Amino acid sequence: MQRVAADRHEFRAPHIVLATGGQPLVPAIPGAELGTTSDGFFSLAERPAGIAIVGGGYVATELAGVFSALGSHTTMVLRGEHLLRCFEPCLGEHLQQGMIEEGVEIVTQAVPAALRRETSGQLHLRLVDGRELGPFDCVLWAIGRQAAVADLGLERLGVVREAGGAIRTDAYQETNVSGLYAIGDVTGRAALTPVAIAAGRRLADRLFGGQLERRLDYDNIPTVVFSHPPVGTVGLTEAAARAQHGAAVNVYASSFVPLYHALTTRRPKTLMKLVTVGAEERVAGVHVVGPGADALLQGFAVAVRLGATKAQFDDTVAIHPTSAEELVTMR
Repeated sequence: MQRVAADRHEFRAPHIVLATGGQPLVPAIPGAELGTTSDGFFSLAERPAGIAIVGGGYVATELAGVFSALGSHTTMVLRGEHLLRCFEPCLGEHLQQGMIEEGVEIVTQAVPAALRRETSGQLHLRLVDGRELGPFDCVLWAIGRQAAVADLGLERLGVVREAGGAIRTDAYQETNVSGLYAIGDVTGRAALTPVAIAAGRRLADRLFGGQLERRLDYDNIPTVVFSHPPVGTVGLTEAAARAQHGAAVNVYASSFVPLYHALTTRRPKTLMKLVTVGAEERVAGVHVVGPGADALLQGFAVAVRLGATKAQFDDTVAIHPTSAEELVTMR
């Protein structure tokens, strides 16, 4: 029997689930408190005329698209060279070029050193290499998130945690303390809302539904970045596939202007990539950037999870005219 204290009450139960989520990181530099985070985004009283977004992951990319579309002059400040470094590289590179063409300014190899406010109220960001960026009306930190575990008393229980503070769990979401479980962002694995929901439902099935082997499989989780345009990806990147399977990897790629834009003056390209493994060419990764990538990925994620092959993709009748048909006609 476990127990938890909250709001001056103590509760006892055979099972306790920790689902406290995560919180944005703020850099340990002078003036960092002058910036805001994705939490503060919802408290902005007005649209900033100029904003710097520090980071190049999910949150940074999505918010940059929002601010730019609303008319803010948007500057992204990247530690490296490209957006979405944990994704298939061509996705971030393609998206980055598209955002630049839409007016987003992207500063690379930029590590913040200090943030200061002028008497006018505007902000200037100094980088470790001496460059100074600004002025900005707002600076938003989107450099990552950490597990929200402060003041939970985990140390007293001896709960094992990862190097970054996330709670370590086994394949069934259980910590090293019997009867204590953790799901969602607090575990540091696949920090996505549907993942946390799925993990919670499977845990309930196992504990209360008699499904003793029920658990969430963290392989082949589809994910979408709601950027402009959106990015959709599921499965292995080419690099990860080659690290696991070596020469047994084949890759198919296509870049095209969607038919929707055939007669428009603006002709943005969609990029698609299939990663296959083995003599049977099992589709191990699907990567898309372009209009509609968010919606089309769901069905293809099912195919990847079921182990579909390239031949089975090719044998599927294409739906014309759609961008999705490219994934079943790719040569």
